[in-house]
Amino acid sequence: MAIWGVSGIILAALFFLITETIPVDLTAIGIIVLLMVSGILNAKEAVAGFANPAVITVGAMFLISRAMVRTGAVGFVGEKIIAFSRGNLKWTMLLILLIVAVASAFINNTPVVVLFIPILLSVSCEYDFSPSTFLIPISYASILAGTCTLIGTSTNIIVSDLSAMYGYGELGMFELSMAGAPIAIVGLVFLFLAAPFLMPGHATPTCELEDRADRRYLAEFQIPEGSPFVGKEPGQAFGDKYPSFNVFEIARDYRILDPGQEKIRFFPSDLFLVKGSLNDIVAVLQDGAVTLPYPVAGSDVPPKPSETIVAELIIPPQSSLLGAPLMESALATDLKIQIIAVKRRSFLYTAQKITNMKLQVGDILLIRCAEERLTQIRGDADFIIVEDVHHEIVHKRKAPLVAVFFLGLVAAATTGVADIMVCALAALFLMILTGCLPLREAYRALQGNVLILIAGTIALGTAMEKTGAATFYAQNFLILFQGYGPTAVLGGILVLTSISTQVLSNNATAVLLIPIAISAALSLGVDPKPFIVAVCFGASACFAAPIGYQTNLLVYGPGGYRFKDYLKMGIPLNLIVLLMGLILIPRFWPF
Repeated sequence: MAIWGVSGIILAALFFLITETIPVDLTAIGIIVLLMVSGILNAKEAVAGFANPAVITVGAMFLISRAMVRTGAVGFVGEKIIAFSRGNLKWTMLLILLIVAVASAFINNTPVVVLFIPILLSVSCEYDFSPSTFLIPISYASILAGTCTLIGTSTNIIVSDLSAMYGYGELGMFELSMAGAPIAIVGLVFLFLAAPFLMPGHATPTCELEDRADRRYLAEFQIPEGSPFVGKEPGQAFGDKYPSFNVFEIARDYRILDPGQEKIRFFPSDLFLVKGSLNDIVAVLQDGAVTLPYPVAGSDVPPKPSETIVAELIIPPQSSLLGAPLMESALATDLKIQIIAVKRRSFLYTAQKITNMKLQVGDILLIRCAEERLTQIRGDADFIIVEDVHHEIVHKRKAPLVAVFFLGLVAAATTGVADIMVCALAALFLMILTGCLPLREAYRALQGNVLILIAGTIALGTAMEKTGAATFYAQNFLILFQGYGPTAVLGGILVLTSISTQVLSNNATAVLLIPIAISAALSLGVDPKPFIVAVCFGASACFAAPIGYQTNLLVYGPGGYRFKDYLKMGIPLNLIVLLMGLILIPRFWPF
């Protein structure tokens, strides 16, 4: 009976984790509560995940990664190497992929991708290519490299700790490199060669941030009563005065009209999505011909474009604004900032939707504010300022200290001087003590929702083991491979883990499937270690969907991607990882 109770909780957890009807951390708390209320786990067992070394280590690595980004320890090296490319696009992209990969092998890959989004957008303007061609590949490169070391991704740390908990020993710092490095190299070659053919070539408004004639922005405007545009077609309305404007969609009474397909005249209260230059966007607002559909009460349009800066803000995973209604956020109510445009997956928001819109990872806000106001918000962890975040947000004086502490962490953990958790906490303590990472910013970088999710899924894994559910699932899973050897079952574990991680977080997938993988190995009478390693690689093989990994979701908005774009590149890459894993894992971790 207990098995069916655990199964019910797992199904409910899967539903809420996939649909995100409620936040993932709330789902994790719900798992813990249900396990206690149902009597499957006692209170001590249910909350034991919060004291798990994996949770503490992952939390420490979040903060260490933030310190390395903040001091420019990664960005400085990246920008210098990119400068050596001397305008060669292919060489530049190869260098970016390599830098992202090397950095992601040693620090959490989310801040690495966060750092390189503005760098790539800037390079795309300079070399005149579409950033959407390479934004998904840099996300994939970071994921591939994360499987090469113990600290490359939080999933590896969790699996290592669970392996020790089940009595099969921790993973070494570079143990996964034996299979991870060859897989990453082949994957990077595939990304470099296939990206120009499989990725879309969407234009980006980012180049508007540079003083170029062809720079364009997407903005959403409303036609007010008395506007000179009323009764005119878009071409007539803009004419020579706003020559850069190109209207894509007009929203009227909740209907979307396409001016490219039919002749449409502007009516009062029409909303329209337009692409145009910075000067034209500011000029049309100053002339009063249009208004913003979601203005802040009391805000005024500055008299001269030269007195303001237009910048894009991308919402990163650690932002405290996630889930908050845009128009109730501090950004929207700041009288010194105007939100000009909002971009999410190329969708046009009506006034009602803008009002009710809740911010998500990867959303892009186009704002206008005075230069001093932008300076004030540069250090805010709630945004990535595309215009100059990789130049101005760093504190390079502390970079040498951060590098020393981090190298000490890697050396101590590799040589076995101390446990990875002890090394991570010691390095973090020294970084905060020396001012490399202010304590207030450290709290902001903690990503508590991820830690709570890990603790909740650890409790679920404990329940699966205690009730025998893990053995039950493994036995039923093995029926599919009856008569086949351990290699076939290992392939099944890889496929099952990879499919699960497309819709769940890789951490949740690893915690849920580790007990199943171990039980499957024991049922076959073989060493569980290769199956544990298979969960590591399978849980990180989340290339076919944007929701499986934070970095995939983070590049969704800036790249203007659709779900199918992830399938084009992700499915072949998934197959490469799974096939190579099936070949290499038994070679280095024999049955």
